[in-house]
Amino acid sequence: MSLLLLLLFLPMAAVQTTPRNITTGSSLTPLGQTTPLVVSPSGDFAVGFRPLDSDNSLFLLAVWFTKVTNQTVVWAANGNHPVEAGSNLRLRADGRLVLTDSGGAEVWSATPDATDITHAAMLDNGNFVLARAGSAGYAWESFNEPMDTILPSQTLSFGRRLTSRLTESDYSDGRFQLRMEDNGNLVFYQAPPSCPIDAGCTLYDAYWDAGTVGNGQQLVVGSAGDVSVALKNGSSVTITPKKSNYPPREFYHRATLDPDGVLRHYVYARNETGGAWTVAASLPSDICVRRRYFVGSGVCGYNSYCSQIGAMQKTNCDCPPQYSFVDPARKYKGCKPDFAPQSCDADGGGGATAREFRIERMPRIDWPSTDYQHLKPVSEEQCGNACLSDCYCTVAIHRVDDCWMKRLPLLNGRYDVKDINGYALLKVARDPNSNKNNRTISAPKTTIKPPFTRRSGGRTWLLLLLGSGNCLLLAVVFFLTFCVYHKKTWGIGSSKLDINLRPFTYKELHEATQGFKEELGKGAFGTVYKGLIESDSTSTPIAVKRLQELDDAGAETEFENEVRIIAQIHHKNLVRLLGYCNEGPLRLLVYEYMCNGSLFGLLLGSTKPDWDTRVELAFGVSRGLLYLHEDCSTQIIHCDIKPQNVLIDDNFTARISDFGLSKLLRAGQSRTLTDIRGTRGYVAPEWFKHMSITSKVDVYSFGVLLLEIICCRRSVEAEAGESKAVLAYWAYDCLRAGRLEALVEDEAGPLADMRRLERLVMVALWCIQDEPSLRPTMKKVTQMLEGAVEVAVPPDPSSYTSSTVEVYL
Repeated sequence: MSLLLLLLFLPMAAVQTTPRNITTGSSLTPLGQTTPLVVSPSGDFAVGFRPLDSDNSLFLLAVWFTKVTNQTVVWAANGNHPVEAGSNLRLRADGRLVLTDSGGAEVWSATPDATDITHAAMLDNGNFVLARAGSAGYAWESFNEPMDTILPSQTLSFGRRLTSRLTESDYSDGRFQLRMEDNGNLVFYQAPPSCPIDAGCTLYDAYWDAGTVGNGQQLVVGSAGDVSVALKNGSSVTITPKKSNYPPREFYHRATLDPDGVLRHYVYARNETGGAWTVAASLPSDICVRRRYFVGSGVCGYNSYCSQIGAMQKTNCDCPPQYSFVDPARKYKGCKPDFAPQSCDADGGGGATAREFRIERMPRIDWPSTDYQHLKPVSEEQCGNACLSDCYCTVAIHRVDDCWMKRLPLLNGRYDVKDINGYALLKVARDPNSNKNNRTISAPKTTIKPPFTRRSGGRTWLLLLLGSGNCLLLAVVFFLTFCVYHKKTWGIGSSKLDINLRPFTYKELHEATQGFKEELGKGAFGTVYKGLIESDSTSTPIAVKRLQELDDAGAETEFENEVRIIAQIHHKNLVRLLGYCNEGPLRLLVYEYMCNGSLFGLLLGSTKPDWDTRVELAFGVSRGLLYLHEDCSTQIIHCDIKPQNVLIDDNFTARISDFGLSKLLRAGQSRTLTDIRGTRGYVAPEWFKHMSITSKVDVYSFGVLLLEIICCRRSVEAEAGESKAVLAYWAYDCLRAGRLEALVEDEAGPLADMRRLERLVMVALWCIQDEPSLRPTMKKVTQMLEGAVEVAVPPDPSSYTSSTVEVYL
């Protein structure tokens, strides 16, 4: 009877025994939390499918410690491509170990250098291997394809590397890499955040190296977890100190390149219930201070700062006061201001002004990159006041009597416990709730730095461009006169507009804006407020432009003309007018609300928009202008094309706004004479030469805007240096010298799209030719941008010679 019972239970015991290897032809499939796995003889390590989430829907093919808290993963085959239930790991007859997803597509494979494979096994040292028949060696081993961790007895030979995870819970490739270079040096690198680490991007400068160029052979982890570089002469250079009080018989060891770029030697007491990993050593020990180069966001991302806390010296990322994380779950993406930064257009009547800000004093905080001005000797109070009065300044760093002024985005922020004399003087909103998340809808004239002299000779139009004022009052007077004179032609005869717009009462708009509470922007002719229209249980956000109150004979006619101008246009790249209010001196326009703010804020924000997005926005502005110039029943010249007047809707479509300075031309009329309009930096030269004004003034402004979109910078930046200060000059120099990569600062997107980059730069340079007849029409511009028409190499924008260049009509 006992023998019978034993025979009955033997098959059950065999089923419950965890397998020690995967034989040829067999496979593993994830089955939830109880998924099959293969363990090492000692039971210290296992390989199998590791659930990534609580509902067991995604899995890693991984190797992990089985006897430690949370069963720490040390290797994964598919960190970038987790698989679903129904996936399969099979050791094929040809010796290939293949991971396929639930649809049968191959996700990962181990291809051995032999065909006599008998099985896959998990070894006691944490190495997952393919074993050969009758051979002591292995045809493939996970130790040769490490992820972020290296174990005792494991080596890192020439050309191999460790790549950090993105976060503790995200096993995809992160931002840091440790490489054993072919020249024998062990080097730590950081990759640009917008470029996957294996995508061929140029890595940032090394932030640590072992100094073993020409002598190093491999990285070695000793039995006690100490990490060293073995040299050709048989000696070694220890890079993390050996800890004799952590004997391998009593402690597990691992060295992991963590998501913050630090290689940490961890130890864990064996046979300890509820234990935890402890840091025995780290390299570099001062990552927050060490990573301080002049490119890249740093360890913690743009506008944040890094500190090391706790006994394990883990990196902590924080946002400055009145800043918040772009993504709280992924703090390495950095921080964004919770208030509208000071506008350099504020002097013209829009944006936040200096008096709306104050200085927040932060000891031992520094952003060591992006200085654009150095003042000395100055006191701390003088340094803070200098930052408050400078519209570009975001923070000033003061030490003793030195003051370094910095602008957004802030790079490589850190808290340095040794810096007892340093203070960050951060510019923040005086009232944090007064301008929170504001976006400029209609911005006034740009304040420009003093002009620069071109090294090949002065350009008189630039001096006029930067030195002349905008005669806005004269423009308004002319516009009113022009509208009244052509009153019959345009069919405007009363205050009742025969157009398909909703008339609002002033009371309705006062309630919709909560008493004009939230200001979005301010222009020369009015202020824009955010509002909300409630209708049939739905809410529609709106932007209400409250015009200056004018109670005179021409005011009503001027208002009606502006309404009629905007009401007659309907295009996906133009902001739509929804309604109006006309009660005595109270005149308001109601527009669609654009939730993503202006192109100005996007281009100069803390995060640069990707290349494809910028190109599509440029195309959108071009199509909108083409509609105004050629597809309207009456041609409209916008006269004030600039980034502040291009808004971004919820589909990230560019929408041209602010037609307050628009110019209508009657049928058959191609040019007119008027006073200067528009914003300095975008105004065509003919405004200053008393020439007839045509739609080519918009073409010129679009060319300047297109260069700003390409480069994500202003058209004039005094602090960029003489050669780069005027973007148009620099762009032409770069095109002529064949170094367009300098324009985009080696950005991966445009560098992978060089033909289109070159085409867009050449189109922009044709648009900004001094001679209006050389500039293409917006129809031709649109065709050139989209590649339907070839683009010739443009001449120097201010060196017009009629006999040597083609005239674009």
